[in-house]
Amino acid sequence: MNQPFIPGLFEAYFIALGVLLGGSLIGGLASFLTGQPLMTEIARFSSSIRIWAIIAAIGGTFDTVYSFEKGLFHGETKDIFKQFLLILTAIGGAQTGALLIDWLTQEHI
Repeated sequence: MNQPFIPGLFEAYFIALGVLLGGSLIGGLASFLTGQPLMTEIARFSSSIRIWAIIAAIGGTFDTVYSFEKGLFHGETKDIFKQFLLILTAIGGAQTGALLIDWLTQEHI
């Protein structure tokens, strides 16, 4: 975590959004090329890669676990709060991407 905090939040949001949108759309294209229904597969990919988008946005799990450990055992509660906000921002980016995919595919209707 050597980068400034606020730009890190923006990066986490847009990385999660990009991973979800890109993975769903490219996966849907591959499904279309193999004869699967395009929109249905895009919606399915969107729901299945959501957690991976969050993990990619926070940079893996080891830094997060280390920051939680530092916050709990060394009394640095500021690190716990920052990691919580980072995870929450990544979840928001993934949720925004899933919402855009739902609007695009209209599979929920």
